[in-house]
Amino acid sequence: MSVATTWKRPGEAATDAERALEAILGLVERWRYATLRYRPVSGGISNTNWRITVEGGGDYFLKVPGRGTEMFIERYAANDASRRAHACGFGVEVVDFLPGPGVEIFAFVEGYRASSNLDFLRPAVRRNAVLALRAFNDSAPLGLTKTVFDMIDEHVDQVRAVGGRLPADHAFLMRRLEEAKSALIASGLDLVPCMNDTLAGNFMIDGADRVLLVDFEYASNNERAYEVALWFDEMAFPAAIEHELIETYFGAWSPALEARITVLKALADLKWATWAMIQEAVSTLDFDYYKYGAWKHMRARGLFHHPDWPAWLRRL
Repeated sequence: MSVATTWKRPGEAATDAERALEAILGLVERWRYATLRYRPVSGGISNTNWRITVEGGGDYFLKVPGRGTEMFIERYAANDASRRAHACGFGVEVVDFLPGPGVEIFAFVEGYRASSNLDFLRPAVRRNAVLALRAFNDSAPLGLTKTVFDMIDEHVDQVRAVGGRLPADHAFLMRRLEEAKSALIASGLDLVPCMNDTLAGNFMIDGADRVLLVDFEYASNNERAYEVALWFDEMAFPAAIEHELIETYFGAWSPALEARITVLKALADLKWATWAMIQEAVSTLDFDYYKYGAWKHMRARGLFHHPDWPAWLRRL
C-alpha cells in the first residue's frame, strides 16, 4: 500500500497537498501528543492518499478528499460501508472517522498491495474477488440507496452546474438510459450493498492471492448485477471468463443474466464518463479527466449502438 519516498513530520510540509494533510492530522484527537511521520501512497484519481506512522502506535492509511468530491460522495455513507466490509471479513479496519473533513483513518495492512488488471488473469484472484464482492453484496442494507439511474441523473445536473462539457450526442445517450431504466425496473431490481467502484486498485491482494476490498466512497444500495457489470467493465475480461464468473457469483449462467450485465456495462460507462466531466471542471489533481471520460463515452456508445441492444432489453 505504499510508495517509496521521503518521510516527513508535521511542520515540514512543502506542497499544498502536504499542508492539507497536516491540517487534518491536527484534528485527530488520538494523535494530539503523538510523534508522527507521513508519506504519500500512490493510487486514486479523486483524492490524495497517505501512510501515517505513529511512534509506538503502528501505521495507518488516511485519505484526504479531493476538491469537489463532496458533490457525489456522502462521507457518512462511505464510512458505514467501510465498516460493513470489515465486519463481513473482506475490508480493512476503520480506526477513526472525522465527520467535518469527511476523513476515514484505516489500519495499514502490511503484506497487501493494490491489484492490477493483470492479477485477475489468475483464477485464484478472480475467485477470491468474487467471494469478497458477494460477501459485501449479501450484507445488511446500507443507510444510503442510490441506483445507477440516480447517479447518472445527479451527475448530469452537476456537469451543468459546474459548467462542464456534455457530448454532442447527449440527448441520444439519455434516451438509451431511459430505455434501459424502464426495462430494468420492469424486470425487478435486486437492491443490495454495492461498492460501485470496482476498478482493479480497489482490490488489495497478498502473496497468497487473498483479497480485501477498499474504497467505499461511492457505496450505496444498488442493483446487484451492476456491481458485477462494472467489475467486468473495469477488468476487460474476455467472454469466457465473464461466463465463468457469472456462474461463480450467481450459481448459474443464463442469457437473461448476460443481457442484464451487458446493459448495465453501458450504464456504468455512461455514469463514469459523466463523472469525469465534473472532475475535469473542478478537480485540482494532475489527471486527464476529459480523455478518461471520452473513452468511457466511446465504450457506452459501442453498446448503445449495437444491433443487439433491443434484444438485450427484451431478455431482461
